[in-house]
Amino acid sequence: LILRTLKRLSVLYTEKREAMVQRCVFLVATAAVALTAPSTVNAFAPPARHSSFVSSRAEQGTTSAPWARNTAHQMMADLSSVIDVSSVTESIDALAHTTAAASATAPLMDMESSSFLSFADQGQNLAGIFFQASLLPYLTFLYFLGFKGNRTPAIGNFGFQFLLIFVLSTIPSGIITKSVYGSSLADCDWLHGGAEALLTTTNILIALGFRSAMTGNNDELEKFKPRLIAGGIAALFFTALAVGPGMGVDVHSPFLFGIGGLSESTTLSLPWVMHSEPVNALSVPTWAIHFSSVYEWLFAMAFVWQYAETTGNPKWKGLTWGMIPLHASGIAACTYHFFYNSPTLQFLVEMQAGLTLLGNITVAIAAYRIAKSNGWTLSDLNPFPKSGTDPTGLVVEGMAAQPLVLTEAKESDLVLVGKLLALTIVSSYALKYGELALDLPFDANGYAAFAIVAGIPAITAATYVNKSKQEGGEGFSLPGFGGSDEDGENKGLSMADVKKYGVAGTLAYILTELAFWAVAFPVASTALYQSTGHWPDVINDGADRATVLGFIFAGANIARLLVPLRLGAALALAPWVDENLLNREENAAD
Repeated sequence: LILRTLKRLSVLYTEKREAMVQRCVFLVATAAVALTAPSTVNAFAPPARHSSFVSSRAEQGTTSAPWARNTAHQMMADLSSVIDVSSVTESIDALAHTTAAASATAPLMDMESSSFLSFADQGQNLAGIFFQASLLPYLTFLYFLGFKGNRTPAIGNFGFQFLLIFVLSTIPSGIITKSVYGSSLADCDWLHGGAEALLTTTNILIALGFRSAMTGNNDELEKFKPRLIAGGIAALFFTALAVGPGMGVDVHSPFLFGIGGLSESTTLSLPWVMHSEPVNALSVPTWAIHFSSVYEWLFAMAFVWQYAETTGNPKWKGLTWGMIPLHASGIAACTYHFFYNSPTLQFLVEMQAGLTLLGNITVAIAAYRIAKSNGWTLSDLNPFPKSGTDPTGLVVEGMAAQPLVLTEAKESDLVLVGKLLALTIVSSYALKYGELALDLPFDANGYAAFAIVAGIPAITAATYVNKSKQEGGEGFSLPGFGGSDEDGENKGLSMADVKKYGVAGTLAYILTELAFWAVAFPVASTALYQSTGHWPDVINDGADRATVLGFIFAGANIARLLVPLRLGAALALAPWVDENLLNREENAAD
């Protein structure tokens, strides 16, 4: 791919800069060497945002291993032998000048391979360290997931592997963004959206792979050649990387030409708009790619959960739990974009990177438990094939040959695609143009940002807690208030207990919920007063309105943990409701 890209560049441009081009070729060769070391690629799940060319360690002149330097020199010679370096472009010249400037303090051949990590400018390299460290657990995850006895869907497994292509794409994206535009990937819309398209492709492959395996439609899915389509999307993006800067594509040129976006005059004419968009605002297609990735990941989590029934192995549900931190990582990235990539919210980038590392560890543990339950042993680390009569190998072969328990899809593929499109389009327009009615995105409130990142994944986790409990699992429960059953176990409270009181119970529960919201507003207003020194003006001040809602949203998620207490309050209130509200006239007559 590198050879074809450089050849293409040599055809498109005519100005000759032989010395600079040689440095550029050496740059590409060294980047390729960096990809061969396990510590050099920042593998991470949904979605990452910024990019950088040279990390602070490279600026300090840290040297790489001798084998890397020798291999890079050899690759440069091989590349130079097939490329007419005298006909490469003016944009390559600019890239080479940047390379030469960096080499003034630390020659390229002496840079540590981590200097080619994208996103190294995030969190003063703390995020880059997290992303780099996340590679090893992700590769471990891929190893255990691909264990033959797991019966992992082939397309789904390929989807998880395709994530590495997305990671790889951030390297040239980061180089171009930093060297040609002097910006970060998060602020370069066309490169940002293009890279995220590869992440969306990853999530689609995962979701489709597990769904088709459960419904027995693998053969139909293979007819569409999803691997070839995914490869074509990657090729298109890398081609855009090669020709985009030379064709006059600007740093803020919108992804996919900004299709579907409203003009500035139309946007300002909307009745609720209070602000103009900053120049680095995400375009509608880029927001659509982000929301699509989030929703597809949620679909994939649900399908992986259901795959436990298909295989008869409940350990697959553990993989869904392991995917939640990666879901939170994607929410952190979207929250950062909601605040227009404000430098004052840099902690969100570090949080995203930390959640990515945590998520890669948790999915690796989940995949290990799946493989272990399907017969994996330490002897499987031996790369040489086992004997045909080896008992362990026979057990694994037997596990792999077991038929799947197929289930009928609850909704057609067309309906599922329609839901995804509807959710993506509505969310993209609502957020892009709806946030212009608020002061919050322009004030960069860290408390509100943290509430968003913590709240949404908490709701997702609570959904699976309830699902696990409904399916007979232990779930998660706080100490109950409903006494003990015949076996002496705490049975807790549920809505079924409230429903036993009929209309009185339901009305009592509504009253307790209204009481929560009646208390939530003054508490949130007081919290705002304590932190800012003024009481909220929710009518005229959009920032105050958004901050109060953020406090209430956070409190609502905390209140979810107190469901037994709220149910107990409803049960205690039910007799009074029945006597004084529902049957008051009858009691008065008596």
